[in-house]
Amino acid sequence: MLSYDNITLDTFQTSWLPAQLSAAMLRLDKIHPEVSGNKWFKLKYNIAAATADHCNGILTFGGAYSNHIAATAVACKEAGLACMGIIRGQEHDGHLNHTLQTAEDNGMGLVFVTREDYRNNITRKTYEALFPDYHVVPEGGHNALGAKGCEDILSIHPTAHYTHILCAVGTGTTLAGLINSAAPHQHITGIAVLKGAAYLEEEVASLLHLPQENRPQWQLLHDHHLGGYAKKTPALIDFINTFYTETGIPTDIIYTGKLVMAFHHLAQQGYFPTGSRILLIHTGGLQGNLSLPPGVLSF
Repeated sequence: MLSYDNITLDTFQTSWLPAQLSAAMLRLDKIHPEVSGNKWFKLKYNIAAATADHCNGILTFGGAYSNHIAATAVACKEAGLACMGIIRGQEHDGHLNHTLQTAEDNGMGLVFVTREDYRNNITRKTYEALFPDYHVVPEGGHNALGAKGCEDILSIHPTAHYTHILCAVGTGTTLAGLINSAAPHQHITGIAVLKGAAYLEEEVASLLHLPQENRPQWQLLHDHHLGGYAKKTPALIDFINTFYTETGIPTDIIYTGKLVMAFHHLAQQGYFPTGSRILLIHTGGLQGNLSLPPGVLSF
């Protein structure tokens, strides 16, 4: 098990944050250089289950730039488990990007399937049948064990005094874990980083286990994806650099950068009542910045 000692709770102030609000960032990106952010929390109980069930390894799925794929490879290596990754999109001339090279270097076997086949549930069932002694972890760690791990996030530091908790949302697993573990008085907001992801409400709800009357208020906002998953704009790059200059907190172009930019817009629009204390969850994923040319970001 990784130590949570490196995870800090960093309060911050910026030129745009209204004086009547206070904000802090829970720095999950500090937990491990490669199994970063929420990835470890989504994997921890899946790895424990694979070990307890005497599985030979973990079988998982993801895109060619998936942080989950790289993190799973490293986590399995440290746990002494084999792992296989079914990758969406065909391999190009044998060249692996940084994410897939990291996965392969840490022992993950890679199988490339077409996007059409990947969307076809038969493909998943085929590979599950080929690896019957492997524990299956869905894309992005999206299962009940993944959500259970994310329930531990709010216990790392005292967080009950925060009125609002915000996180970026890809699969909805982390958001579900936060909702399951937050205090009833807290308001949980997820910032969807995918375009056209109305299905996420249902995905999140499927992982909630608290009775309706005991759940905190929660919602998903769908207007801050900047064009879709992994889409970036010059404004986002400028915002990430300015935020780092003002706070010393690095963010990424796929998840946390968009989260903080959304927080900026919401704060300026009066979304938060006066006196609100807002906690942002840094879900890691800084490796996503490696797709940018050197020098684009100031860290």
